[in-house]
Amino acid sequence: MTKVDIISGFLGAGKTTFIKELIEKVFAGEKLVLIENEFGEIGIDGGFLQDAGIEITEMNSGCICCTLVGDFSVALKKVLDEYHPDHVIIEPSGVGKLSDVAAAIENVKEDADIEIEGRITVVDGKKAKMYLDNFGELFENQVEHASTIVISRTQNMTDEKIEACVHLLREKNDKATIISTPWDQLSGDAIRHALEHGAEIEGLFEHHHDHDHDHHHHDHDEDECDDPNCSCHHHHHHADEVFTSWGKETPKIYTQADIDRILTALDSGDYGAILRAKGIVNGTDGAWIEFDYVPEEHEIRAGHPDYTGRLCVIGSNLKEEKLAELFGL
Repeated sequence: MTKVDIISGFLGAGKTTFIKELIEKVFAGEKLVLIENEFGEIGIDGGFLQDAGIEITEMNSGCICCTLVGDFSVALKKVLDEYHPDHVIIEPSGVGKLSDVAAAIENVKEDADIEIEGRITVVDGKKAKMYLDNFGELFENQVEHASTIVISRTQNMTDEKIEACVHLLREKNDKATIISTPWDQLSGDAIRHALEHGAEIEGLFEHHHDHDHDHHHHDHDEDECDDPNCSCHHHHHHADEVFTSWGKETPKIYTQADIDRILTALDSGDYGAILRAKGIVNGTDGAWIEFDYVPEEHEIRAGHPDYTGRLCVIGSNLKEEKLAELFGL
């Protein structure tokens, strides 16, 4: 029997980083396949994981939950037939519903010997309340239907902030195992123990395909938002109704200073309500640069050569012409 873990999480929560931790510390030596469903037309994260030695099936444009259930089922069956993996890791779009992804897997179980081992949701601890307040069902669903919740960026949070985040998540899900210790401090055995406890909780979930579309009201915690372009002013249903993506493939050469300037500019609000940006681009002297952005935070690091540079920006009310100008495209 092939075990399946779903690694969900809102845009920029740190899913790919956590998957790398699992591969290195928990699933070492196992035959793994990753199925990645990115929101946007340009795939990025699959390239980041190629050197981990796992097979990657990447699907772009949309979410597993609705528009791609058929394609997803075909992809999963193909993976099982061709690779016979010990483990399949599914990384849904950051704006996909966890309950719908699980339901899609349940549908495949009729034709394949698979079992969901865990529904894991990665939550950015520093932004959890803002996302809960402003993105209603898209974020809540990922928390409510998780058997294990992994809080990211706790190394940058005070104990009081971590406790407040855990309390907030417990209000939405009082059964899940919650990992709040920074990942780099955890051994593989500690992570595995938490996931196994979460797997026990998995049996408590009812498996059904829930397409509820209730409206969710939202507010800001302290300061009311006066920006009409801010994505918090929308009522949310499907991701495609709320978020858009802008992506490009380019051979353009950038310096790290160029990327730092560009990512800093995304916080200005001049380019739309940006929730996520990521990419791998050609740098000077043959070097490659990888970058990740979430509001008010970004990371730039050395990357591995790819067939060309790729970048993707996700948000609402995107100013595509201004983004192209910002990136020099």
